[in-house]
Formats: sequence, C-alpha cells, structure tokens
Amino acid sequence: MQVTRVARILAAGAVCSLLLAGCALNERPGDAPPAASVLSGTISATGASSQVAAQEAWMAGFQTANVRVTVNYEPTGSGTGRANFQAGASSFVGSDRAFTDDEIAAGGFRACIGDELVEVPLYISPVVVAFHLDGIDTLDLAPDTLASIFAGRITRWNDAAIAADNPEVALPDLAISPVHRSDPSGTQETFTRYLALTAPDAWTHGITDKWPITGGESAQGIAGVKQVITAGRGTIGFLDASQASGFGQARLLVAGEFVAFSAEAAAALVENSPLREGRAAGDLVFDVDPASAPAGSYPIALVSYLIGCQQYADAGTAALVKSYMTHMASPEGQAAAAANAGNTPISEGLREKVLAAIDLIRVGTEEP
Repeated sequence: MQVTRVARILAAGAVCSLLLAGCALNERPGDAPPAASVLSGTISATGASSQVAAQEAWMAGFQTANVRVTVNYEPTGSGTGRANFQAGASSFVGSDRAFTDDEIAAGGFRACIGDELVEVPLYISPVVVAFHLDGIDTLDLAPDTLASIFAGRITRWNDAAIAADNPEVALPDLAISPVHRSDPSGTQETFTRYLALTAPDAWTHGITDKWPITGGESAQGIAGVKQVITAGRGTIGFLDASQASGFGQARLLVAGEFVAFSAEAAAALVENSPLREGRAAGDLVFDVDPASAPAGSYPIALVSYLIGCQQYADAGTAALVKSYMTHMASPEGQAAAAANAGNTPISEGLREKVLAAIDLIRVGTEEP
C-alpha cells in the first residue's frame, strides 16, 4: 500500500469524514483563502507502517496548503525504509528507531551530502499487546508471563502463570499462537526491548528488530500481524495502538499495578526518559527504559522518528523536506495526527528542540 497525493483529495469535500484530522487543517466556511504556496515538487519516503494513519493526516494538511506538492509515503517497515534512505532511494524516512551510533559512524547515506542527519521524534504511541480469545476482552500479564509466551515456554492459555495473573478469568484450554513481524521492524525492536529489560530471565534473546527465534506465526508489517491475529483463535501479538481496536488487550505490570495502554500513559514513560548523550545537535534520540517506567505509565511506548539529511544536493528537496517536517512538528500537525492515529502529541518543550533540529536542513552549498 502506498499513501500518496490521494490524501489531499480525501481531505476535501464530501469524504472529509474519512480523514477528520486532515480536514481540520482545510478551509472552513468563512475562512479567508490561504496564501498561495511557492513550494512545488515531489518528495518520497518509505518506512514505518506504524506511522500510516499519522502520515495520512500530515499529508492531507500539507498538500492542501501546498497544492503543487506531492508527498509519497510507502509503509515498507522501518528496516526497509532505513535501507532505502541509505541507498539514496528516498528523500526522508519514517522509522520506529533512530540510526544507531555505529550506523552513523559508518556513514554512506547516499541521500545526503555528508553523513549528518536530522532525526526527530514526531510519532509517540503505545505498542499494544493484542489477543484473540472469545469472550475475553482484557488480561493482566506480568513481564515474565508475557516473555515466556513469546519465548515459547508458555504454550496454553490456561497455564498456571497466566491464571495467577488473572485469578477471576475463566481461561480456555487452548493453544497459544504468538504472532511476530517477519520483516525488520522498529515496533518489534520496541517490544523486544521491553521483554529483554523487564524479564531478562524469561527472554534471553536480546533487543532486536528481527525476530530471533523460530516458532509462532509471522506476518509482513503491522497490517499482516493484525490480519493473522484476527483470523486465528488463541493468537497474541503486538501492534501500534492505531491498529489495535477490536482485539482483546493486555494490561502490563508497572510498579506493582497493571496498567492499560493510553496515549497519556505512554507519554508519561517517554517524558521521564532522557535524550541520548553524544548525538549531534539535529539528532534527538530518546533512551527509553521500560524497566524504569514510573507508576501509572504504560511501559511499551514506540518513539518513531522522521529522518532526513542535514544537507541535500537539491534545493527543492531540501525545502520540501524541511517544510514537511515543520508541518508534522507543528501544533496543528500533531493534533491532526493524534485525531487520526490516537498517538501522543509532542510536548511544547520537545517541539522547541525539534524545530531547532529541523532548521538545520539546508542545501549542501549553504552555510549553517
């Protein structure tokens, strides 16, 4: 699936209800006509499927305000998106993790002049543990229990560990079918980070965007995982919150209490996380530690990044990427995404840092 200029069309007229967030950025009766935009051209990206609903809203608003601009976004998954960006096949990338220190040190970003990047966290959302069990809408799952399910040690829903977490639930004697991503995924890395840091004895496979063990079921992208969970009985997987409606959902143990997911609870985790030290001025990366989640927060929060070059060879590309990222970071852009995707808008303090990072984007011959 590719999200393209159709987002602008859907944002207008009688089908406005399909993209309420985007429509909020369009003209209302009585509004003065917007000033004509001087921007024109096309920019394209591939990347995180978690961002699809947010990208629909962002593109609708941006393309409505800039009628000669086309933004294309293809949800290939974060790993493929980063590879495409490094190969110079896209103008920017959406990724559920930032480039690592080693990846940046290795360089070779063919989309850029030089290897300095702008990486800004513009999509923050809970990662929901979703399951399909007839008649059960909510389960409490402690870290060791959840990790043992995905490690293949707990194989039936009426296992004693699950029963201990849920003493008042009539659990079925049914096989568990864990579902994971077949493609490299930042959402998957966020999930394995939670397992590795909160249940290291039960999950011994580390933090990885590629599923590290055999067994269970696999599917391409968030859409594929969602389809497999829907089609099966006894299935369990992990999904971005924007895709998790209609499933049973797990509450996770934090500071002695089980916490349901919400945008606010995910924000509490991220807001208590430091920015990584030693990064360049335009490289804003959070160090999120689910094992240190404060009481009341939700411990699996996806911090998804928009990534571009600090220096582009083409002036038109630099202007479009800079303007599009600025729109995504704006209060209007963040509100539109939240209305369409249910994610957490960034705080005012973080927005100030994000806009300063985006302001570093320029054509290669320009001076900072």
